[in-house]
Amino acid sequence: MVERIPMSIGGHKKLKDELKQLEHVERGAVVKAIEVARGHGDLKENAEYHAAKDRQGHVEGRIIELKDKLARAEVIDCTKVNTAKAVFGAVVGLLDLDTDEEVTYKLLGPEEANVKYGSISVLSPIGQSMLGKEEGDDVTVQTPGGTREFEVISISSSTEP
Repeated sequence: MVERIPMSIGGHKKLKDELKQLEHVERGAVVKAIEVARGHGDLKENAEYHAAKDRQGHVEGRIIELKDKLARAEVIDCTKVNTAKAVFGAVVGLLDLDTDEEVTYKLLGPEEANVKYGSISVLSPIGQSMLGKEEGDDVTVQTPGGTREFEVISISSSTEP
């Protein structure tokens, strides 16, 4: 059975755009760099050639990875998620019970998560501990710094698909 990867519409588009860039721009640029480097003579001592070949390996590897993720993507419209519980795509407001600080996170997949922009992976410790919780529920998270306690104060759908 193929393991599906939950992904927002925006995250899916971002991966498709990256794949298109790699296949239609980066791949050609690397081939040209290899051709130019070959023209410089002895390949054993040619750092430019080896760097271009390394870049080619990285580009081809990322293309394979993106095609796999896109093939297994389960695209979810985050504006239409059920907000009775914390689920993929939901925006969850938490109250830190130790500091009385409020934080808000959008629950997304690992490829899309970016704490700096307020999104966390459903696979992260805090993301996993929030899944299935309802408003008023307590959330206990084991972090490298110790146990943290939160209360779910809000669950809403995203304004972005």
